[in-house]
Amino acid sequence: MTTPNQSHTPTSTPTPSPSSSAFAAVRAAGRRIRAMSRAEVRLLTRNTMAMVTALAMPALLVVFTYATSDDAVGERMELGSFITVAMTGFVLLFVVYYNLVSSYVARREELVLKRLRTSEATDFEILAGTAVPALLIGMVQVILVAVASAALLDLGVPVNPILVVVGVLGGAAVFVLLAAASTAFTRTVESAQVSTLPLVLVSMVLSGMMVPLDTYPDMLGDAARLLPLTPVVELIQLGLEGTDGTAAAADFTGTFSEALAPSAVLLVWIYLGVYAVRRWFRWEPRT
Repeated sequence: MTTPNQSHTPTSTPTPSPSSSAFAAVRAAGRRIRAMSRAEVRLLTRNTMAMVTALAMPALLVVFTYATSDDAVGERMELGSFITVAMTGFVLLFVVYYNLVSSYVARREELVLKRLRTSEATDFEILAGTAVPALLIGMVQVILVAVASAALLDLGVPVNPILVVVGVLGGAAVFVLLAAASTAFTRTVESAQVSTLPLVLVSMVLSGMMVPLDTYPDMLGDAARLLPLTPVVELIQLGLEGTDGTAAAADFTGTFSEALAPSAVLLVWIYLGVYAVRRWFRWEPRT
């Protein structure tokens, strides 16, 4: 029996802090992305030709470049740096960009994307889950080429490894976004070969990955620096050797000032890619 002087202390359930709630949300998003990535990996491993190409291309590129290189390359940059930059460009154009355009279109036409949008997964998680396998394969290829170049082609220690990482990761983000945006004018998986061709060809010729930009007329060279792959090439070249081949090599500190312009171009392409995906990406086939 209680007396008037006795009081009851109300009990309350502890509320999670904002930081713990955010951490739980990130973990849940990570689990959903991993689940979708595993499904994409299973589909990829069933494609024997794709797996052989992914594993063999780095070694073949090193051997081919070593056998066919001439002094013209060596005058501008070390052979190991040249092949590492070229491989990164090929990976972004073919393994990431072309492959993801095909993957996104295939999932859209099969109504997979539409079904995933009815689940707990966000739009970002759906797009990222599809992209992760291609990104992982691409990064493995770049690492294999860098290791082979260090062993066979005397690739030295990077002048500024931070710029190399920024270039690779920034390029990956740009070409994932461009792949998603390109699906807006790609109706079928087969038509991806045509819809991706302009960007692939222009990037291979005018990005600096194969032909130095200073060999072109000034106006064309300046315009080429605004392409999506060019800042990636410039950042990796600066990180590996301290120069993009058009000026004397800078030291670790000096490369940061040289990297401002390509970094700004890269950020602009990321912004444009995000805008294009939000504006034109379709989650289901056209009716």
